[in-house]
Amino acid sequence: MRNAVMPAKKIIVIGELNVDLIFADKDIRPEPNREKLVREFRLALGSSSAITAAGLAGLGYDVAFVSIVGDDEFGAYCRKELVRLGVDAAHVLVDGSRRTGATLSMSDGSDRSLLTYMGTIADVTPELVPEELLRDAAHVHFGSYFLQDGMRPHWAELFKRARQSSLTTSFDVGWDPAEQWDRERLAALLAWTDWFMPSEEEALRIFEAEDIAKLAASLPTSRGAVAVKRGGEGAALFLPDGRVVEGLPYSVEPLDTTGAGDNFNAGFIAAMLEGRSDADALRFANACGALSTLAIGGAGTVTREGVERFLNERITFPADAG
Repeated sequence: MRNAVMPAKKIIVIGELNVDLIFADKDIRPEPNREKLVREFRLALGSSSAITAAGLAGLGYDVAFVSIVGDDEFGAYCRKELVRLGVDAAHVLVDGSRRTGATLSMSDGSDRSLLTYMGTIADVTPELVPEELLRDAAHVHFGSYFLQDGMRPHWAELFKRARQSSLTTSFDVGWDPAEQWDRERLAALLAWTDWFMPSEEEALRIFEAEDIAKLAASLPTSRGAVAVKRGGEGAALFLPDGRVVEGLPYSVEPLDTTGAGDNFNAGFIAAMLEGRSDADALRFANACGALSTLAIGGAGTVTREGVERFLNERITFPADAG
């Protein structure tokens, strides 16, 4: 693998911040009036935005995080973990009137169920984003579009300003708990987005396509690239000129899928900033996502050395292989 060329300027991640309470076992589903024992539990740094930020820092990038937490133990833990993982947390506001959000994640290795207490998750607003921070950056990213209620009306304008200042832009949408999908506002945002990275199910819901084969025809004409994460099927990149690039998956025995998509995001952003080809960007991003499933929790599971070692030891495989 060739040596990566890192940009001199930093990456700004604007997003929700919460803890993940992860319970992991094969038989993880709760049953009324029954107590079950689980083999694994972790308190971990959560949120799509924060896990992507930690992944980018692990890949060697200078990353600043913009967010808000409560003045409580979970908020202090989130800020401490960001710093430990190499992310600049100077722009994480502490609000003594609010409580930090938390997600209960029940993972059986192949999939997970989530219960989220919002707390400060929806409280990020444009006023928290210093203008000078964007001036010093090369790229801006956010996650969890549908949870960040305070930013949802403002993303398109922020991304427009970023693009006009020669920054590249990306975001991950997450699941819409209301299942309304905010299609008109997302279409306006996509016009200013270089790389949109939804899961397959999210993409099919947003663009009202029956399956992945029909997705290309449903995408808006004014957009950047759409990298669709397909789990065990790999990934597919829908380019603005109509081309579709397939990325094969890696064969792994997952321990916990928490944050796999967010680490895919980090790998894809890094690869594109480094000028890799579209196919190589998917290969690198899929490796980051697969590698992250081999540990409990999503944040801090990906490093440049670890991904390169993983790529040297593993091969991709066709999705229909036994």
